[in-house]
Amino acid sequence: MTAGAVEGGGPRGWRAAAQDALYGPDGFYRGSGAGPAGHFRTSVHASPLFADAVARLLCRVDEALGRPAVLGFVDMAAGRGELVTGVLAALPADVAPRVRAYAVELADRPAGLDHRIEWRAEPPEGITGLLFANEWLDNVPVDVAEVDPSGVPRLVLVREDGTERLGEPVGDAAAEWLARWWPLGAEEGLRAEIGLPRDRAWASAVGTLARGLAVAVDYAHTATARPPFGTLTAFREGRETTPVPDGTCDLTAHVALDACAAARALPGTRLLTQRDALRALGVSGARPPLTLASTDPAGYVRALAGAGEAAELTAPGGLGDFGWLVQPVGVAGDLFAAGDLFVDVSDDEEQ
Repeated sequence: MTAGAVEGGGPRGWRAAAQDALYGPDGFYRGSGAGPAGHFRTSVHASPLFADAVARLLCRVDEALGRPAVLGFVDMAAGRGELVTGVLAALPADVAPRVRAYAVELADRPAGLDHRIEWRAEPPEGITGLLFANEWLDNVPVDVAEVDPSGVPRLVLVREDGTERLGEPVGDAAAEWLARWWPLGAEEGLRAEIGLPRDRAWASAVGTLARGLAVAVDYAHTATARPPFGTLTAFREGRETTPVPDGTCDLTAHVALDACAAARALPGTRLLTQRDALRALGVSGARPPLTLASTDPAGYVRALAGAGEAAELTAPGGLGDFGWLVQPVGVAGDLFAAGDLFVDVSDDEEQ
């Protein structure tokens, strides 16, 4: 039984409740239909420029690996296969035939998906190439801790209707994680999401790579700016709503990406903002020159639309503030031509 669970259908920890609500037989991500795109908008859905940038990154990984005979691309939490489909379409002719593409997703394979894409519930082992996890870790369920009136962090228990109460004090490995990564003060009501399951999930995913690059893109925070009351929330039909673990909405919480990075410490590990990462991959929100409007009006309109989409992907206060955790496995060199680090974690010790 998960820590904080109560027998007989009573309240239980958020991790167990969210696991069933998201991934159980009738869970949010098991359903058919529009999939996640029907409930929230990610960078993949915002613009094809995102898939184009990931395709360019895959090509850089290909060069760093010495152009292997088989180049793997693993799309974690693939939704309905939008990203992997876009990446395959954007690859140059000299790379595409060598790519073996995998979509990792618990939902059933969508009808009509490109036959070149292998649909799996777990990432393949021993891949040489790029593992890319766009908004996966925020949906790895975690327990929530809240400080009680005595200053003690306790597990938050929740019923299916979203009603909460406090359970036992946080202990063992969860308490150690909080102490290291998200120490809570004594003020009543302070909350934190205990990210240990995400650290372990990410370390396991990175471990499937024989050589290449692992990238996690997500809502993120680091030790210098943890939110004092946590970030647990939900989305339904395009709108943010109260988190209720009944299977009708997406349940999500921002990711402590610095903790994930340290879970499998590797040389060259970097944390960037999406703004810097995409600019390094050639995505710019700069407006096209006005002279193009007179020489190529249609081209100007296309370029202007592209600039608008690029601006959304890189916007401060929006998608541009997402974190990119980049971890090379057995490859050297900087695969990002530009971009400032907001955290350098390459010297952290493995948990």
